[in-house]
Amino acid sequence: MTDSAASSRTLPWFARSGARAWRCAPAPAGARAFHRTLPGYASTPLVELPSLARELGVGRVFVKDESHRLGLPAFKVLGASWAVHRTLAERAVHGAEPGPVTLVTATDGNHGRAVARTARLLGQRAHVFVPVGVHPVAAAAVVAEGARLTEVAGDYDEAVRRAAAAAEGPQAVLLQDTAWPGYERIPGWVVEGYSTLCAEIDEQLTQAGVVEGPGLVAVPVGVGSLAQAVVTHYRSRPAGRPPALLSVEPEAAACARESLARGGPVSVTTDTTTMAGLNCGTPSSIAWPFLRDGLDAAVAVSDTDSALAAADLAGLGLSSGPCGAAPLAGTRAALTGAGAGGRRAALGIGPDTVAVLLNTEGASANPHPSPAPPAARTSPL
Repeated sequence: MTDSAASSRTLPWFARSGARAWRCAPAPAGARAFHRTLPGYASTPLVELPSLARELGVGRVFVKDESHRLGLPAFKVLGASWAVHRTLAERAVHGAEPGPVTLVTATDGNHGRAVARTARLLGQRAHVFVPVGVHPVAAAAVVAEGARLTEVAGDYDEAVRRAAAAAEGPQAVLLQDTAWPGYERIPGWVVEGYSTLCAEIDEQLTQAGVVEGPGLVAVPVGVGSLAQAVVTHYRSRPAGRPPALLSVEPEAAACARESLARGGPVSVTTDTTTMAGLNCGTPSSIAWPFLRDGLDAAVAVSDTDSALAAADLAGLGLSSGPCGAAPLAGTRAALTGAGAGGRRAALGIGPDTVAVLLNTEGASANPHPSPAPPAARTSPL
């Protein structure tokens, strides 16, 4: 196996060979059928953007637009709703005390709002812990769902610790989207819920004439739960051409890239970033084996890069917050600029490659000022 790290401008980059040959078991069935029963369920759009394909020097670029998912401006409700459904069903089977429970979670914004919305719809309670750096509008949106909000004078990892302690009562359940030894079942259900997004992409690409699937998928990474779902989906296929999988993180919180570079899961000290939903310092314990073996590469991007990507997507008619725009920023960093030839080779990118970028949130999920529109870009080839 040949590993490479960033060069030239010291782009925070890591790549490894062999990921496309790795295989895992598929996600358990059930989440998609459950989501179809929810009021307002519909597949979110997969939007083709030819101008980005020209800029990036690939055949076609599609953006999975999660800016409107089941009435919320982010994809997180897919995991939260399935995990809450499974949790309540398990409690009923095991004779739990009747009556509402309090669903406790920590969040950088979108997951907490999704848990709060699901709790409200099901007649449950929610208590959400938020770390420093969560936008006031995102915090207010959690409260608007009827949840109790506790602000933590610390980072995301500290908020998770506080939430876990608060969920120790008999009528409380920790509904977290990151895992650690001894707490892995519910986060696993969250990951299963995200599989619906991947199944939709398959159907939509087929409708667009892409029968072999994508050649590159770029996914934003916080603790790695969505990336785990993406790796599971594409690395469990028994046949067909496996795509390159690229993770994208903020430079201020690149725990997955750092863990990959060191060969084991590590916690990093995070800093402030507009990509609040990705501002996580420790990979999920259940996600890490999938990131380690299934990702082809990891890149970290600046807040400026993400903001420029969000502005470009807005110019193309797509609403995107800083986290949702990160995959475009990361794909640009990987496929263009100094040293791009080596990075493209590591990812197996050619002029006919079909790329899918996961726009995981709309602008209203995590509002931040957009920069002035950038100058026109040209193909790197």
